Amino acid sequence: MAMPTGNGNGVLFPAMLQVTSSRLRLSPNSEHKPEAYDDLQLEFSPLLFSSLERYLPPAMLNLSRDAKIQFMRDILVRYFPEAERTRVQKQREYRERIMSNYQPLYKELQTLDETKFFVPSFLQAVNAGTEESLRKIIIEPTPGVYSFEMLQPNFCEMLISEVENIERWVHDTKFKIMRPNTMNKYGAVLDDFGLEPMLNKLMDVYLRPMAKVFFPEISRLALDSHHGFIVEYGADKDVELGFHVDDSEVTLNVCLGKDFFGGELYFRGVRCDKHVNTVPHPEEIGDYTHIPGRAVLHRGRHRHGARATTSGQRLNLILWCRR
Repeated sequence: MAMPTGNGNGVLFPAMLQVTSSRLRLSPNSEHKPEAYDDLQLEFSPLLFSSLERYLPPAMLNLSRDAKIQFMRDILVRYFPEAERTRVQKQREYRERIMSNYQPLYKELQTLDETKFFVPSFLQAVNAGTEESLRKIIIEPTPGVYSFEMLQPNFCEMLISEVENIERWVHDTKFKIMRPNTMNKYGAVLDDFGLEPMLNKLMDVYLRPMAKVFFPEISRLALDSHHGFIVEYGADKDVELGFHVDDSEVTLNVCLGKDFFGGELYFRGVRCDKHVNTVPHPEEIGDYTHIPGRAVLHRGRHRHGARATTSGQRLNLILWCRR
């Protein structure tokens, strides 16, 4: 699959000669910690390079970052559809326009500080790394839906303030931002505002071990990309969310606050595309009431919706983990 790369004149770099006949792995090397590529100006997403690195042949893993970039870029240029490359380039330009004009309220949100972000019980359970430790902190309000305390109040308040700052900036500058998805008209895509590396670490270090325990059928797949955003509900925002499935393998949903009534999640079981509208079995019917700082983790294919937020304002952090 991989083609030889060189210096642009058909000359192979010495380090590449040993691996040009190698093929990418069929499954990712989950034990390998990939390099970070966020500091480079590349025509593809830095996260794409980090994800692809896990598929590199063993002989390449100890090569320099530059050599790996050349090898992976050649693959991406050859096999990535032109339309997708154009989309990625436009997204990069869009984010650059935002970051060159938007002044973050809390730059510390861009770096995951586990002791300031997470409650001790969550941090201890994940660091212990055992199924027993993780199961001790969760409740299962309905089959396949797992809830646990996760975020500290101060972090929730900071993230809410950051979103309010984004909304003020959008209003004052008339900058047209992309909203989270086709169903939510309010809220912000956090990846577009400099939080992509932080959210990727959240997925990679903290959610991946949980998915391995609670969704073993999914853990065989690499969760190596994400879509992270804030949704806003209230009288002058979105009010409710219709019955749907997420565009993810695993979804994290954490209530940030504020004061509100209503907005309960309702779940109706996991379905494939062909049977997404079938009637749920009695044991698949369950509700969940939001509590600020508390998270819900479920499969993306787990059908659900959100009832109307009848008063106040509710903000939730959503992370769609994908492969």
